[in-house]
Amino acid sequence: MEIQAVNPDSKAQSILMGKGSSRRAIMDRLTQFGVTVGGAMVFVALLLIFFYLLYVVKPIFDSADVTPVMSVEVFDDSVPALMVGSDEQNEVIYRVSQTGQVDFYDVSSSKLIETEQLAIPQNSKVVSSSTSFPSEQRFALGLDNGQVVIAGIEFAVTYPGNKRLITPNLRFPNGKAPMTVDESGHGIHNLAFDYSSDKMTFAYQGDDQVWRLSRQEGEENMMTEEVEWTAYSSTITDAPARVQQQLMTPDQRQLLLRSDNKLFVFDIRDAEAVSLLQVLELGRTGANVTNISLLAGASSVLVSYDSGLVQQYFQVNGEQGRQYQEIRDFKSDAGIKSVASEFYRKSFVTISDEGHLSLLYTTSQRKLFSADFELRNIGSMGFSPRSNALVIEADNKLHLFSVSNTHPEVSWSAMWSKVWYEGYPEPKYVWQSTSGSDDFEAKLSLMPLAFGTMKAAFYAMIFATPLAIAGAIYTAYFMSPKIRAVVKPTIEIMEALPTVILGFLAGLWLAPLIEDNLPGILMLLVLLPVSILTTAFTWHNLPDSVKQRLPETYQELMLLPVILFVGWFSFAISPSLEIAFFDGDSRMFITNELGITFDQRNALVVGIAMGFAVIPTIFSIAEDAVFSVPRHLSNGSLALGATNWQTLTRVVLLTASPGIFSAVMMGLGRAVGETMIVLMATGNTAIMEWSVFEGMRTLAANIAVEMPESAIGSSHYRVLFLAAFVLFIFTFFFNTIAEVVRQRLRERYSSL
Repeated sequence: MEIQAVNPDSKAQSILMGKGSSRRAIMDRLTQFGVTVGGAMVFVALLLIFFYLLYVVKPIFDSADVTPVMSVEVFDDSVPALMVGSDEQNEVIYRVSQTGQVDFYDVSSSKLIETEQLAIPQNSKVVSSSTSFPSEQRFALGLDNGQVVIAGIEFAVTYPGNKRLITPNLRFPNGKAPMTVDESGHGIHNLAFDYSSDKMTFAYQGDDQVWRLSRQEGEENMMTEEVEWTAYSSTITDAPARVQQQLMTPDQRQLLLRSDNKLFVFDIRDAEAVSLLQVLELGRTGANVTNISLLAGASSVLVSYDSGLVQQYFQVNGEQGRQYQEIRDFKSDAGIKSVASEFYRKSFVTISDEGHLSLLYTTSQRKLFSADFELRNIGSMGFSPRSNALVIEADNKLHLFSVSNTHPEVSWSAMWSKVWYEGYPEPKYVWQSTSGSDDFEAKLSLMPLAFGTMKAAFYAMIFATPLAIAGAIYTAYFMSPKIRAVVKPTIEIMEALPTVILGFLAGLWLAPLIEDNLPGILMLLVLLPVSILTTAFTWHNLPDSVKQRLPETYQELMLLPVILFVGWFSFAISPSLEIAFFDGDSRMFITNELGITFDQRNALVVGIAMGFAVIPTIFSIAEDAVFSVPRHLSNGSLALGATNWQTLTRVVLLTASPGIFSAVMMGLGRAVGETMIVLMATGNTAIMEWSVFEGMRTLAANIAVEMPESAIGSSHYRVLFLAAFVLFIFTFFFNTIAEVVRQRLRERYSSL
């Protein structure tokens, strides 16, 4: 039996090694767990961002909803209604009859709370009535003695005992007494009117069947501060014999008379010289016109037919001036009895004799709601001031409907297709979200913003990609280690430069510099590469004795004097070139002679400024990819007799191509998402032009500019979130392509 001696030191060493191995195993597991959890959290964060953006954006694509709230018996239904409506809070609804009786009803109790009757002089009667634009809630009565009574609906809001109290009453802008319109005493038939603080216009048909126009213009007396009114009148000679409907635009510039299926448009800007502008043939095969009405803003005319068709007309510039033109149409299954428009938006509602109600929006061409209600004997309809309620007279009752129509102006086609807006000569992509007018129609096309994003990134990549990749290749493959140790960190540290500084310099220094020295800039783009290639060719052909005088380590520095001289020379001859070729003003030459718009802050400025921001990203990744190519590959190629250039193009670049492509795509993603440079160095004009001399507006810059001023929950607010979502998709798309291509390139050249 052999007894082996055990070394105590080796046993202790084994115990220590066992403990070390277990500690390393624990650390490996903890590291693996930490990396896994971190990666999962990044993925979860991306999903949360994605779904939150969808959560905010989704409501803009929801349909509208119209719900019955209450109905009330009409106090006196013997006279047809002229107009119906409600207050802003939808607590009081009203009905104005064609004889001037106004009834107010309380919504909560469904009871009549007040009745008012306009004072009509004795021995006279009402022979016509007319309403003004819906937002004015104003109406007028024409009398058989040549007088007119004007009144409006208003609601006073008080808070007795901290409780809201709405008191309805009538307002008389020109006094309760009737005003004389026709001095000859003709009856005021088929009245159309509108009123402003300094002008009143009335169009009517007299007892002799002749159409007349009467206008009173007021001017304040500077001494007495009283308004002095001057009357003008004329005869409308081209008016049709039979008129079924008459409308006047709120600006008192046009009068529209419908005779059967024809619409006569008159210019009434000069009350003493009324002229016929246009006659529209509205007739359609198998359909007759039932109603014409003005859309919000009074720029469009809605023509409805007994077949259920509704057509929109507005004026478009042409050879004969501004003429009404058919723009778009909406179709329904039932003939239309009545039409009502919102006060300020381009929504309108139609209803048929059978009670089929449709809510539509013109610009987005959306049918927001459609349903059948048990309504018959349809009369007038009217929206509430906030467009969240609808009052309909039917079956001798006033019916109040709640309307949920938050984002009618937004649709997928309106954001990504051309839209024909009022006042535009043709369909266009337009982004214009705000205005100072209440009846302004928001134009929320994302196409100009997406186009501007791509344009800015395109010009930035044209400038940055060749410089960054060429610089990375030379630094990693040809440059001496001593110079590389200085150049590479210097370029990489440029990435830490705040982009707001680059945008500030681009907008306030670079843009004016380029504008003042445009010929020099163009000359620099030509001379700089030519001078570098000429210098390289000259150096290559110099005798070796001359080359050896300059240490190989500093050969790269010999280009600095050449570059500086070419830059100085280009700017020095810029004034002479401008005088010789551009008549002393290159900007005016480009604008007037070439017909190209020139903006001081343009795509050229953005390309240079954003290029400097993107270059460090592309350079750093590409340089690492080239420098990381295994040395045995290049050494093997050189040992087989290949030149440095052949080795670079056929071995090194192929091996490094996954990294170089990733560098380019990372730079593109950086350019697409850049905000401050494009915000400060462009005119932020949402146009779709590829011209290098024009600006653009990008998605990121638009969000930065308009998000602070958008109302939370509004269509504008949610569309900005949609723009952020589109930007998110853009960057995700580019990064995904980069990763897929990089993996395929790596698999293809991994065998080298």
